[in-house]
Amino acid sequence: MSDGHGPPPETPSGWSAEQPPPYSAPPASPWTAPGAPQQPTPYGQPYGEPPQQHQPLGPGPQTPYPPHPHPQPGYGYAPPPPALRPGIIPLRPLGLGDILDGTIKLIRSNPKAVLGLSAVAALLASVPVAVGQAFVLDTMGSVLDDPESAYTSSNELTSVYGLAAQYGGTLVSYMVQFVVVTLLTGVLTRILGRAVFGGSITAGEAWQLVKGRVPALFGVVALMAVIMLVPLVVMVLLIVVVAMNVSSGGAGVVLGLTFLFMIAYLGYYLFFTTRFAFASPIVVLEGRGAIESMRRSWHLVTGDFWRVFGILLLTSLLVGLVAGVLSVPFTLAGTLFGMFGAGSVATTVVSVVLIALGGTLGSMLTYPFQAGVAGLLYADRRMRSEAFDLVLQTAAIEQQRQGWVHASADELWHPSNSARP
Repeated sequence: MSDGHGPPPETPSGWSAEQPPPYSAPPASPWTAPGAPQQPTPYGQPYGEPPQQHQPLGPGPQTPYPPHPHPQPGYGYAPPPPALRPGIIPLRPLGLGDILDGTIKLIRSNPKAVLGLSAVAALLASVPVAVGQAFVLDTMGSVLDDPESAYTSSNELTSVYGLAAQYGGTLVSYMVQFVVVTLLTGVLTRILGRAVFGGSITAGEAWQLVKGRVPALFGVVALMAVIMLVPLVVMVLLIVVVAMNVSSGGAGVVLGLTFLFMIAYLGYYLFFTTRFAFASPIVVLEGRGAIESMRRSWHLVTGDFWRVFGILLLTSLLVGLVAGVLSVPFTLAGTLFGMFGAGSVATTVVSVVLIALGGTLGSMLTYPFQAGVAGLLYADRRMRSEAFDLVLQTAAIEQQRQGWVHASADELWHPSNSARP
């Protein structure tokens, strides 16, 4: 007999009467109200949930089905980690937004070197054109003041000098662009190569790294000039020959032939500029020669020609639009000063300054933006065709561990570091 204070009687198996056996029904849920009757959990029903009540089918009001919950990731699910981004771009194949955003970040990350060098290059290329245009505008202004003077021999001589000054200034400007823009492209490409890893580099340091590649850069530009000029010269000679051999009523034939040649030359120009768009970045970052760089650019563009072409064309349109918005007010003001203030040295000087300022502002953004897009497109093509993003990610992890970006990052662009050469 027990007085109610002793230990509970034990069952033959050794378990107490108040202790459930190991596989008995689970205890009541702690969330159940005290005193509420406990219902056994049916087989297959999750523990802790009330048993499902099935509504009988047939006429009468039916209970609507509960809304289906949104699928939730199961236990252990983790979203893929974002791509490493130590610098101006994520280290993965790039989209159009990544390329444009990376180019803007390139300019913002090192504005003194990028915009400063671009402004100097743009000013050197704009001044000769501005001087030539100012002479022409001065001649036009004198004709507007006295229309009868247009037929005098002295004014005809002045007009010849003005046209010579204009075309001479344009020729000098092209020569300056040939030199200055080529050097600028090399320096900007080297700055971009370091900015991909989050590093910055001064213009002087970039020049020290680029100056050994200057002959190869000029070689690329010279070869491109030959490729572009030879068919143009042939086209002009053919048109001249046709014009000399047709009758006086064959002007329409000459005009039609000229139009067809220009359409064909436009396609020719776009094709080869796209194929060789990566030649300059390859010269600077991979250290190759001119011909070898052009051959490698051709190879990288193969398989993705239309995408590269579309991005380059869109970039040219965007940059041209922005440059026009910046330069047109100054160019228009300089033109008006030159035309209506003819004969005044001060007016001519103001006209030259305004036209040169407009050209400088437009080109100051055009040069670095086009160079940046070409460099990032080159990196994107290597990521897609050579798995170069794996190389960049490994280097970025190592440099994050060290805490700084050192000059060895420049060597990663060599093709021997590609995961799939």
